[in-house]
Amino acid sequence: MKRQNQRLAQQTMAFVLAGGRGSRLQELTDKRAKPAVYFGGKCRIIDFALSNAVNSGIRRISVATQYKAHSLIRHLQRGWSFFRAERNEFLDIIPASQQLNETNWYMGTADAVNQNIEIIESYGPKFILVLAGDHVYKQDYSLMIEHHVESGADVTVGCVEVPREEASAFGVMHVDENDKIIDFLEKPSDPPPMPGHPDQALASMGIYVFDAEFLYDLLRKDADNPDSKHDFGGDLIPHVVENGTAIAHPFSRSCVRSGIEEQAYWRDVGTVDAFWQANIDLTDFTPELDLYDTEWPIWTYSEQTPPAKFIHNEEGRRGSAVSSMVSGGCIISGSQLDQCLLYTGVRTHSYASLKGVIAMPHVDIGRKAKLTNVVIDRGVKIPEGMVVGEDPELDAKRFRRTEGGVCLITEAMIEKLG
Repeated sequence: MKRQNQRLAQQTMAFVLAGGRGSRLQELTDKRAKPAVYFGGKCRIIDFALSNAVNSGIRRISVATQYKAHSLIRHLQRGWSFFRAERNEFLDIIPASQQLNETNWYMGTADAVNQNIEIIESYGPKFILVLAGDHVYKQDYSLMIEHHVESGADVTVGCVEVPREEASAFGVMHVDENDKIIDFLEKPSDPPPMPGHPDQALASMGIYVFDAEFLYDLLRKDADNPDSKHDFGGDLIPHVVENGTAIAHPFSRSCVRSGIEEQAYWRDVGTVDAFWQANIDLTDFTPELDLYDTEWPIWTYSEQTPPAKFIHNEEGRRGSAVSSMVSGGCIISGSQLDQCLLYTGVRTHSYASLKGVIAMPHVDIGRKAKLTNVVIDRGVKIPEGMVVGEDPELDAKRFRRTEGGVCLITEAMIEKLG
């Protein structure tokens, strides 16, 4: 990291918005907020934003929580308690606590920051980096902060390059040849192209860099506006685009790639299908996202577990895994795994056959079970002989079956089967 970038990172405070439920993940967020959902065998989704911040040299971080925050707060306390206050480092957990009055929880993403202005001001940051806590990617934020300073912008908006035909699902930035945002369009039917790239459009990543004093003033004015929904993407950014200087920062300029990652990787794993696919993609021979990159590690809470174990070596009863990721504490007892991802402490029993299975921590899969393309929530016990993934109508009656043919299985669903 260049000395200039390091200095800018040290003057920056990251504010992570982690209060959303993520309802499109269906029952996966019944007990936890989307940022606390498991990903990649041992991580939580929020670990990517936090790891990016730490790896970028930002060690002053606040995380705003709201919806069913216990799982998230417990994870942050266990896995992110290594900051040292005497070095001016911290990770503050800020639950919605009705800071301004006794009636309002966080009413929008901007309001979540506004309600904590006094806390933020007490740390005296020069720059504020606002992050969404529910995306999977690797990015050097110090390069984005440097772009913000050099451009003299009021706000710099992190943007991911997407094909124009897919951009209608996002908030899209219309920019000129100098990256200045001319217009912000929410889910446009005809997305404006990037200058020089007619087939690409710039979609907002929900990442913003502000000079701190400018942001404080902007938030206070927005709070006094009765017509505002107090949202960064819906209110504050369009206001700055119209009345100030907003600059787009393309993700490709600061994304972090190891030697095997050919493309810039960013995913909103906001649906069960997208979540399943992103996890399964990690089992590829050359995955699009390299979790083995020691130059840019994804930090998380590391449980103390014994190594994974594979037992039995008989025809039809052989503990084996092909193109799969198996975490610590798992016991593969006479089962066959193909393109699966098992989290900590999963047990699979004899004669079970698993293909395309994402099993959360401490799942127990019974003998002779046959599972294809499923996501199994934490602690679920799959009954002996259960077959999922072969009869779509039966699967839809028993479980949550997606348009892509993936079945989500929870403890409550199993209990209803009697």
